[in-house]
Amino acid sequence: MRILLATDAWPPQVNGVVRTLKQLVPELEKLGHAVTVLSPDLFPGIPCPFYPEIRLALGAGRRVGPMIEAAQPDAIHIVTEGPLGFAARRWCLANRRAFTTAFHTRFPEYLAARCLVPARFTYAILRRFHAPSRGIMVATESMRRALARHGFDNMRPWSRGVDPALFDPARRDETLPFARPMFLSVGRVALEKNLATFLRLDLPGSKVVVGEGPQLESLKRKFPAAHFLGRVENGSLARLYASADVFVFPSRTDTFGLVILEALASGLPVAAFPVPGPLDVIGESGAGVLDEDLGRAALAALDIPRAECRAHALRFTWTNCARQFVDGLSC
Repeated sequence: MRILLATDAWPPQVNGVVRTLKQLVPELEKLGHAVTVLSPDLFPGIPCPFYPEIRLALGAGRRVGPMIEAAQPDAIHIVTEGPLGFAARRWCLANRRAFTTAFHTRFPEYLAARCLVPARFTYAILRRFHAPSRGIMVATESMRRALARHGFDNMRPWSRGVDPALFDPARRDETLPFARPMFLSVGRVALEKNLATFLRLDLPGSKVVVGEGPQLESLKRKFPAAHFLGRVENGSLARLYASADVFVFPSRTDTFGLVILEALASGLPVAAFPVPGPLDVIGESGAGVLDEDLGRAALAALDIPRAECRAHALRFTWTNCARQFVDGLSC
């Protein structure tokens, strides 16, 4: 098929949506599909409020239609609810073209935490955005149930994968300058990631945080004993995963948590709250500990065999992710 993806999330952004798309496109091409991506780098843009590294496309309303027509897609998938997503949706409705969408980010909870905007208002806008979609792709069953409670329907499963060659226990480095046990957290350093809960825990050894974001400087000042490494990618990030002793995932608002899979593939046990994302990825696998007491979970995770974590992560492949995505498309 000729598949068109309209997305407001694209490099140089660093987040789970971008990592998913960058893995998805080559996997789709391996399966014989031709992929066109409408992304922000094709347009002039302005910084997104609260997320300045995200560029919002300007002029998408005028240019997206001709770009879709030039691609002659068999299937159209709208990845995000931003300017490009709205422009593609508007063109599809005007031209009576079927399309699918995806729910990647819990913006209602993020805006409620940051701006005190009631979540029900944002959910109403998102319901309207997704209502004409032939199918809303969601990463987990827990997220499907959560969205159903907010009035969403016609949802389709679309899981995620991990690169086991990159995220590999063999990259472990015992010489890193962090006291053991080493508790690691990776992700955007922002309010919605709930990192302060992790940093307040009374744990032995050291706490290491990888990522950038608006809370970075304030958390550095508030928790001077923690190690903040900023942006780390690819092989260096894989080495940190493999070298840590427990991966602590304090977020309560992620729809999946791709970093959980990366940690597990590296042989790193996970400690998290029992919420959507961790519940679906970890579940009853024994590869992590889910507990409302995050400190207790982190200490208990120290006893999990690393081989069990790796074995569980290998069940999630990008090839299966791509095939499930194709199955969920509407032509």
